Amino acid sequence: MTSSDGGWPVESLVRREVADGVATITLDSPRNRNALSVRLLGDLEARLNWALGEESVRVIVLTGAGPVFCSGADLKEQRVAPDDPHRAPVTASFPEIMSLIWESPKPVICRLNGTARAGGLGLVAACDFAIAPLTASFAFSEVRLGVVPAMISVTVLRRLEPRAAAEYFLTGEVFDAARAAEIGLLTRAVPEEELDATVARYADMLLRGGPEALAITKGLVRRVPALTVEEGMRQMAELSAERFTSAEGQEGIAALLDRRPPRWAPRPA
Repeated sequence: MTSSDGGWPVESLVRREVADGVATITLDSPRNRNALSVRLLGDLEARLNWALGEESVRVIVLTGAGPVFCSGADLKEQRVAPDDPHRAPVTASFPEIMSLIWESPKPVICRLNGTARAGGLGLVAACDFAIAPLTASFAFSEVRLGVVPAMISVTVLRRLEPRAAAEYFLTGEVFDAARAAEIGLLTRAVPEEELDATVARYADMLLRGGPEALAITKGLVRRVPALTVEEGMRQMAELSAERFTSAEGQEGIAALLDRRPPRWAPRPA
């Protein structure tokens, strides 16, 4: 079943659509290359909160309209006002948005419709999966403007290899999608004609996982490496026992033994 933007303001810079448990959230300001303006960020935060609170949504796909996924901050809004030279640059709700995506209990796939720069790469890194066409290019262009990749470093530095982070943060050099996948910024770089099929394949695989199990496992990927081996074994033994005896775990086991899909999985056509 599919639904679109009924009930949302027509002038919104971020669109949403729901189909079979997947919410697609689209940055829709191609005239300025989906720049992160205050207005777009406000619309994006509202859409994300909606998707996180909507029970029918199991997976979120973040994408953009036009040839560019996101060009970064709207630089027109970053100019200091002559009558207020001490006013801080606009950050609006960008930190909250990256946190929403990073902490989301629902898996988030970034479907890059094209190029991304600077702040746009913070969104890419915050998502659990990032898939881009081989034609896309990327750059951390902040230093060439005399600013720094400050906020986005919180998510990006958790993805990139340290040497690659230093290389591209410090030089501002443009790099291609194959390189982005090699250094950990992307999950996959694929031919443009395979982009939608690849995103759909990941979404389908995620829909087959238990919603509670997915949320917990997403946290494990980030939390467990910071634990000592002894503490990790203790905590994970407790969690394992808890999940095997949970209602969701018992349903999954019963479904496997009964040779049927679990109640949360998509039904065969």
